[in-house]
Amino acid sequence: MQIVPIRDLRNTNEISERCRQSAEPIFVTKNGYGDMVIMSMETYERTVAMAEVYRKLMQAEAEMDAGKAIDGEAAFAALKARYR
Repeated sequence: MQIVPIRDLRNTNEISERCRQSAEPIFVTKNGYGDMVIMSMETYERTVAMAEVYRKLMQAEAEMDAGKAIDGEAAFAALKARYR
């Protein structure tokens, strides 16, 4: 985990390079307290994609708990019957 004080953001080239080299976000502090997080576009896109995967998994689990899910074999059998 990288933590930098806000004054280090003055050197934008160095911070940009650190973001690109690291697969993790960089935490920025102001007066010793967390203020913001910066990361490379690659890290951001990967984080957003993983959040979407987790959201879909949670939705699928909720559907299963609510009895809305069907067995995979039954689903394929229904599709085959429908499109034959």
